[in-house]
Amino acid sequence: MTQRHAPGTTAAERGAVYSPTARRLHWITAAAVAVMVPLGLAMAYRGNVLDIWDGVTDALYSTHKLTGFLLLWLSAGRLVYRLVHGAPPDEPTLEWWQKAGSHLVHWLLYGLLLAVPLLGWIGVSLFPALTLFNLFDLPALTAPDEAAAKRVLFVHGALAILLALLACGHIAAALLHYFIRKDGVLRRMLPGVN
Repeated sequence: MTQRHAPGTTAAERGAVYSPTARRLHWITAAAVAVMVPLGLAMAYRGNVLDIWDGVTDALYSTHKLTGFLLLWLSAGRLVYRLVHGAPPDEPTLEWWQKAGSHLVHWLLYGLLLAVPLLGWIGVSLFPALTLFNLFDLPALTAPDEAAAKRVLFVHGALAILLALLACGHIAAALLHYFIRKDGVLRRMLPGVN
């Protein structure tokens, strides 16, 4: 597939990709979000709509809570890595508004990747529902308050949907660049690219 490049760009600028560590963190995060959103919808439907509270529902909630807890720390580590190591220069074929939009979406995704699991953790602390797989508990972040838990978990769910929509837009833009524009935007984050 032929790639377009802006006139006057150097080979180094055309070949600028994210570091292997940044790419691994990106794809692990993407996989976690791809699991978390449908898992959250399934567990909420099973528990809250169908009102089925059994071992399967408990396992769904426990898996969601544990994965969310791990995603929070992964996202925090990923943000620290990004702030310390930076990112490669923008794809040179992008217009200024595409660069601005890309940066905005990336920082919104970082913010939501931190806010959504943190709100989930606060929500289960307020409820309280901190037990995972009947084996151990997450640390409580606050004293129980079931009414506040419902409000926090509502915001958690709404922001999770926003995160999923932004992620879908992010994916659509990457595929547009790869298949239509044929530039190097997606290549920057592909595994195994040097």
